[in-house]
Amino acid sequence: MRLDKKIIAITGAAQGIGRACALECAAQGADLALLDINEAVKETAEAVVARGRRAAWALVDVSDVERVGEGVAKVVDALGPIDALVNNAGIVNNIAPLAKMAHAAWDKELAVNLTGAFNMIRAVIDAMAERGWGRIVNVSSAAARGGLYHQIGYAATKAGLLGLTANVALEYGQRGVTCNAILPGLIATENVLAMPQAIVERITSGTPIRRTGKPEEVGQLVAFLCSDAAGFITGAEIAIDGGARLNTLALASRKDLGVAKPQVT
Repeated sequence: MRLDKKIIAITGAAQGIGRACALECAAQGADLALLDINEAVKETAEAVVARGRRAAWALVDVSDVERVGEGVAKVVDALGPIDALVNNAGIVNNIAPLAKMAHAAWDKELAVNLTGAFNMIRAVIDAMAERGWGRIVNVSSAAARGGLYHQIGYAATKAGLLGLTANVALEYGQRGVTCNAILPGLIATENVLAMPQAIVERITSGTPIRRTGKPEEVGQLVAFLCSDAAGFITGAEIAIDGGARLNTLALASRKDLGVAKPQVT
């Protein structure tokens, strides 16, 4: 799998999963169009260039359709037409139960997490369809399927991304554009690493792999979905969560059930 000569746009590229995706795609030979509201996106661009690939960046609030248009025009002018788009930008800072979620907070989460992805897709998909080749990857969340306690806005918007993914896949598949969603679990980004260790351990103890995911592991999945090798995958919802979605609750111990310990041969 290689991404040679591909130009990949990534939102939320300043840090975390977005930065990891950028560096992995660069390692696979892609040039990167990097967008973020955070000025640290320039540092990601510099890291891409240090790896021998071209990079362009723009400060963009994805919820602002005019800024999206300006930002996309800037990076396209610098690099050329966008071949693949990774919608990674999102916020997860509105912590409140439904009864106390402010309307303004709800509207903001919708605007960034869901409308932002819509704005970006609208800005690049016509050119992809005209060329007969394109890849779109929407970074959803495990919360899209299972909810997230006291984060109704985040869970709802990440679920909305799944519907957006399905419709883009339906409408543009015959024109050479695929659209898939990935659903990360607990990934060791800067925000997760800042969480109390006891909380992280409690969450990971309920997953079969018993650890947090690495941002570069998400980057590797995204790079594959942006490649020629993923041409027959579209409308997919791919979990990358260490098996957290599985039922790992034991109803009783093996001793209580009278089940012998498995023998290793």
